[in-house]
Amino acid sequence: MSHTAYPNYLDIIQNPDTLRSWKNSLASDPYRSYLYSYPHKTSYRKLETKLPLSELWNKELADTFFLYMHIPFCGARCGFCNLFTLPDKRADVHAEYVDALERQAEQWAPFIQNKPIARFAIGGGTPTLLAPAQLDRLFQIAKNVIGMDPTQASISVETSPETVTSERLDILKSWQVDRISMGIQSFVEAEAEAIYRPQKPQEVERALEQLKLYQFPILNLDLIYGLPGQTIESWMYSLDRALSYEPEEIFIYPLYTRELTIIKPEQIRQSGEDQRLRFYNAAQERLFEHGYTQYSMRRFAKAEAGSEKPLLPYGCHDEGMIGLGCGARSYTNSVHYSSRYSVGRSATASIIADYVATTDYTLADYGIVLSKDDQQRRLILQSLLHTEGLALGNYAERFTTSALDDYPELNLLLHSELAVIEHEVLRLTKEGLMYSDAIGDWFISPEIRAHMDSCVLS
Repeated sequence: MSHTAYPNYLDIIQNPDTLRSWKNSLASDPYRSYLYSYPHKTSYRKLETKLPLSELWNKELADTFFLYMHIPFCGARCGFCNLFTLPDKRADVHAEYVDALERQAEQWAPFIQNKPIARFAIGGGTPTLLAPAQLDRLFQIAKNVIGMDPTQASISVETSPETVTSERLDILKSWQVDRISMGIQSFVEAEAEAIYRPQKPQEVERALEQLKLYQFPILNLDLIYGLPGQTIESWMYSLDRALSYEPEEIFIYPLYTRELTIIKPEQIRQSGEDQRLRFYNAAQERLFEHGYTQYSMRRFAKAEAGSEKPLLPYGCHDEGMIGLGCGARSYTNSVHYSSRYSVGRSATASIIADYVATTDYTLADYGIVLSKDDQQRRLILQSLLHTEGLALGNYAERFTTSALDDYPELNLLLHSELAVIEHEVLRLTKEGLMYSDAIGDWFISPEIRAHMDSCVLS
């Protein structure tokens, strides 16, 4: 089969030494790339023909939508960050940007108001860097322009310690926000400084104490392991400090270094050794001890945690995602699109300036048209890299074929004990989950890989 990554998978399976060698190749390089979506954003290109959004959304299969607003401003760029963000605290720049986002919403609304918003998220950057009035405007736009019902939609907002204030939290509470996510990364000041994060532990503790007073249904905290100078003791100290606030959800991220990030690959290694797997295993054990359930390599949550609202269903593995704002991605069943992507300051500033100056937001001109192979791999990866696993019946119902017939190389995961099939669900084992990033990278199609490898960031 032309799309099969390992056409000789039978030869590998039948030879124990070869199978062991294949598995070792994954385990020897467990942190290859983080595929939080597929196809990866670096595979996006200028579309040959501009696509009218009215036609794209008219064909969308999802029953409900996910509304996402991207605020590409932050107080400072962290040393590990390769997101589409710009360090800029100027209130007038923020106001102009929200003006543009509202214009975009007004132009998109006619295409997407035929189905309800099940989820609404505001990310960045740091959305709570906005002045309270501008932060409130985002919710007004979501409700009054797009039609988001805050009594039915699950609402999530990202914040940072220095932007947590009573005035902003009052706004979030009034809009019935269900989930607050705060990136802490480390409670150790020297480690924060090593990743160019201007953050004092006292400021983190103050923000957490204030957040707990508001009793949002879900408090999520992000931590990073593998930081320069980090030890197993300091890593567990940060994790224990986070656990002392009893968050409903914790994400643990391995440190990645990428093109144009300040932190370089050699800074991850301690005495020439990569400690990230050791840190991961220690954190996983501690989180289990505290009653958390693991949902992916990164996400741990209290099993009973969730919104207090009667929420609308949302599925299709993040299809039907409406991305408003510069840098936001939108996903329909057959097309993923966005603005251009950059990491460097000058290029990012230029893209944002173009977005703010735009008068017509009704055409998709940058993204990727998904082939059937892309759609199949997307469903497999978006399912397999979470503990829910890939329901083989759901795959067959959608594509009228068998996942294991279409991609027989998946048998390598089964024969190497990185995955099992239970009750017709292909699911990673505990060991397989630990190697999620390597498995995700391994399953990227040759075509998408070629696009990613040829991407030149600025």
